[in-house]
Amino acid sequence: MQSNIMGWDIGGAHVKAAIIQPGSGVIAVHQRPCQLWKGIDRLHEAVKDILGESTLHANRHVLTMTGELVDLFEDREDGVKHILAAMNCLLPNSEVLVYAGKDGFLRMADANTTHYSSIASANWLASATWAAQSVGNGLFVDIGSTTTDILLLNEGKVLAEGYTDYQRLISQELIYTGIVRTAVMAVAQSVQDEGKEVGLMAEYFATMADVYRLTGELNELHDQTDTADGAEKTVPASAKRLARMIGCDYSANELPRWHKFAKNLRDQQIARIQSACERLAMRIQLPDNSPLIGAGVGRFLVKQIAFNLGRPYQDFSGLLEGFRSLCGLAAADCAPAVAVACLAATWDSRSY
Repeated sequence: MQSNIMGWDIGGAHVKAAIIQPGSGVIAVHQRPCQLWKGIDRLHEAVKDILGESTLHANRHVLTMTGELVDLFEDREDGVKHILAAMNCLLPNSEVLVYAGKDGFLRMADANTTHYSSIASANWLASATWAAQSVGNGLFVDIGSTTTDILLLNEGKVLAEGYTDYQRLISQELIYTGIVRTAVMAVAQSVQDEGKEVGLMAEYFATMADVYRLTGELNELHDQTDTADGAEKTVPASAKRLARMIGCDYSANELPRWHKFAKNLRDQQIARIQSACERLAMRIQLPDNSPLIGAGVGRFLVKQIAFNLGRPYQDFSGLLEGFRSLCGLAAADCAPAVAVACLAATWDSRSY
């Protein structure tokens, strides 16, 4: 009987988990909102919800994270320490591995302060490594609810210029833009409206979830965040929030105007991500037939960028056994959780 492996991606806004069965592929994926900045109890609640929902037993658990960044913690190392302690408490009597990025896997008991900098925000490397091993050459692009990761893949290796968030922001391998939680004011300073360029208000009136709700591309299962005004998640409500960004009121007969408004914001977000993709592809003159591998809940934008660049598109889910969970989530929606589980399937504790 095959032993199941459960991968965990502990974020500051969501907890994602995936269960794989070596030889069979992904057999379950889960996601729960987790406003970790409000307290470590939020992590406990999210993990318990996922464990309670899952009917599949896992013999090995594998952790990666980005949640150490939230301002609940004194600094990133403090965040890693508290997240590891919480998961150790939540997964008693289990084999638990921690993904330490460039340092590989560690047993939970062996993870200490000397490893914390490698453990912090290393989830991108797990996803990109798995993609590199599967595809060989290409650009791995994971567009999530909050951030975008872009990694150059060459001959089965990840050619990362940076490792820390700071380094990756410089190299543009990390762009703080996503399709759900990102504030509209963080995407553009102006927008085209009725033939005029209009400056956007620097106010938290709307998010990119409102934009993609109007373009019809948002899967509502992926939006587990409160709206900017706390109101409902409907097309008219999103249009109303977007209208506020330029000091206007919404009326139902003007809905086509706000559809165009949303499309312009979408185009500006794509342009920023596409520019970074082009920059990274030029580092080694990536061959034109090398694909863009799309992951994350915003990978529909990766498909658009691949089309714009004349490159093939490969969905991350296509690198694994075909799977879609009962809750409507795909493997690519939870790529880091899937990736750490897949990578851990070949980890041999006797070699460490």
